[in-house]
This record gives sequence, C-alpha cells and structure tokens, in this order.
Amino acid sequence: MTPSDHTPPPAPTEVGLRYLSLGHHLRKTVDDTMTAAGLSLARTKVLQVLELRGAVRQSILAQDLGQAPRSVTQSIEALEREGLIERTPDPDDGRSKLVRLTPKGTTALTAGTAAGEEALRKVFGPMEPAQLAALDRLLDTIQAGLPTPPRQP
Repeated sequence: MTPSDHTPPPAPTEVGLRYLSLGHHLRKTVDDTMTAAGLSLARTKVLQVLELRGAVRQSILAQDLGQAPRSVTQSIEALEREGLIERTPDPDDGRSKLVRLTPKGTTALTAGTAAGEEALRKVFGPMEPAQLAALDRLLDTIQAGLPTPPRQP
C-alpha cells in the first residue's frame, strides 16, 4: 500500500469549488478565443437564438436567453450598430420590434462558433475516448443533481 492510498478523498465542497473555478477559466478561455475572432460567447448566444428561432420579439429573446429585457436591449443595440441584426416593427403589434439575424450576422456567427469549437477541441481533444466518455457521464451526474437543467438556446 502506498501513502497515497491513505489520503482521504476530497470533500464535495472542495471538488465543487474546484469545478466552479475550472469552469470559469474554461469559459473565459473560450470567450477570449471567440472575441479575438470577432464575436464574444455572449453575443454568439444571442445570434444562435435568432438563427434557431428566426425573427422574434425582444422580450422572447430575453426569455430564451434567461436575461433581463434591459440587458438584452443593450446587446441588441450593439449588435444592430454592427449590422449583425436588424430590428423591424412587429406587424402584429406596432409597439413591439422583431429582431432578426442579418447575412453579416450569419457570417459572424459562423466564425464565432468555429473559434469556440476550436478552443474546446484544444482543451478536450487530447483526452482519450474513454476519458471523454467518463467525463460525459460525470457531467450527467452533476446535471442530475441540479434543481433544474440549464436552458440552452
């Protein structure tokens, strides 16, 4: 028996805090890579919802993103200034605006998504298939322990 066999397993809180720290670092790494390619992770999520849903009211977009309408308005205004989305009056309700992806937005989304995927390949690519499968099962276990699964566009 080696001395490491007597080491007690780490406490769930220790592992949880390490997981949160690592998750934050991974998210920042992916975001930095995507931003360097022209589109942050947060902005990519907005465009992904629009690509998936088509033209949608800003209130629906905010709901889909799990954000406050005011936060989405600021993002939409910035994306509109850059020509990545456009807002038009809602034909069913003149007080509301519909938000839709522009062709330039589609191009930016493709580039941003590719950059994010490349960052993830750099991190997870070196893992062996059995390691990836084990990690995937562990993530399922963690997700099952959460009160509600995270929403994804």
